[in-house]
Amino acid sequence: MREYLLVMFVSAAVTYLLVSPVRKFAIAAGAMPAVRARDVHREPTPRLGGIAMFAGLLAGLLAASQLSGLGRMFVQSADIKALLSGAGIMFVLGVLDDKWGVDALVKLGGQMIAAGVMVWQGITVIAIPVPGYGSVPVTPTQGMLISVVLVVVMVNAVNFIDGLDGLAAGMVCIAAMAFFLYSYRLWLGYGINDAAPAALFTAVLIGMCLGFLPHNLHPARIFMGDSGSMMLGLMLAVAAISITGRVDPDLVSAQTGSQTTAIHALVPIYIPLILPLTVIALPLADLLLAVVRRTWAGRSPFAADKQHLHHRLLEVGHSHSRAVLIMYFWAALIAFGTVAVSVTNTGRAVILSMAGLCLVGLAVLLMPRFKPRAPKAVQPFVPPRYRDGEGPEAAAGESDGDGGEVPAMAELSAEDKALLGRMGTGATAVGPRGEPRT
Repeated sequence: MREYLLVMFVSAAVTYLLVSPVRKFAIAAGAMPAVRARDVHREPTPRLGGIAMFAGLLAGLLAASQLSGLGRMFVQSADIKALLSGAGIMFVLGVLDDKWGVDALVKLGGQMIAAGVMVWQGITVIAIPVPGYGSVPVTPTQGMLISVVLVVVMVNAVNFIDGLDGLAAGMVCIAAMAFFLYSYRLWLGYGINDAAPAALFTAVLIGMCLGFLPHNLHPARIFMGDSGSMMLGLMLAVAAISITGRVDPDLVSAQTGSQTTAIHALVPIYIPLILPLTVIALPLADLLLAVVRRTWAGRSPFAADKQHLHHRLLEVGHSHSRAVLIMYFWAALIAFGTVAVSVTNTGRAVILSMAGLCLVGLAVLLMPRFKPRAPKAVQPFVPPRYRDGEGPEAAAGESDGDGGEVPAMAELSAEDKALLGRMGTGATAVGPRGEPRT
């Protein structure tokens, strides 16, 4: 575990330290597009944050190669070289898109090429574990198709949620944490060596996200852009493929002593992709809804709009930061809940706990629908927005149109109120012929 933590720290430190120079480079290179109608930020913000994240990936893997325990993986497994090849292609494609823009079909083709390169180097599903039966081998063609589809789906799912400050990096970090716990348990607890690369990849991924988040939280100083979001999605997919379809249930059965216990231990991988799909359940749901919504409207599935889940949270009335935290909450609940079911023997307690947290999440989700008012006895001691007849607008005043604030009506004197009443909206305090009013 110490080596994984060291790799995580190195990746986070390099990413964090390079974000500021990358931001200056992005501004100088003109990778700072104008604000679009579907954007939620108000000022042009530089992209190309994926450059710092890619450097964090390289630094993390370099540090791992120098450690005695993790260094053996670079000799025993070809997954690391395959990851670097695919991530390199995806990174270059993302940089081109962040700077000049790339057609959606060209981008999709590039994603498939990156996935194909990794499949050619060995990152592919070779078997499907079925409880009570064992591993069902798949043909090379079937394994290739499953792997390519998984990469493309995850890349676009992460890319779709990159719409609010800190959202994509935070949700991928949560997913990577859950995946790391699961793969580390399989490797350490059951001695399954095929789970070790997935643990390494997710440890590096966690470091990349943690290093980038301080610069990307609202208000963001830099965006990761497609160069970052597509690379994050690809790394999640690689971690999933490197462990899914390579874990033999019989190995766990030998460790647990019974097939029933083994089946319980392997709940998240009953069917390939269940765990990776649960850790990105919200981005995947957003992706599917977007495809259905745009196709139903007769538009291209890749046409951008402002109807993603995070946009709807803003429309409901949540603030930018609260919308991001709500998405974090649901992502963590689904991801860690799935891992908890596979770890504990008291699945019922986990499910009941998740149900209770779901109720809490729903209450927070619907919070803007309600306008709480404090009892009259305590109203003098609470913020104005919780007092009867005093909403946020009355407490904060109104904008004067020049960036300043007009005092609330409750704060004006009787003479000022009378003057405002005579002036009206947009009028002047003079008579009809330029005579001053009395």
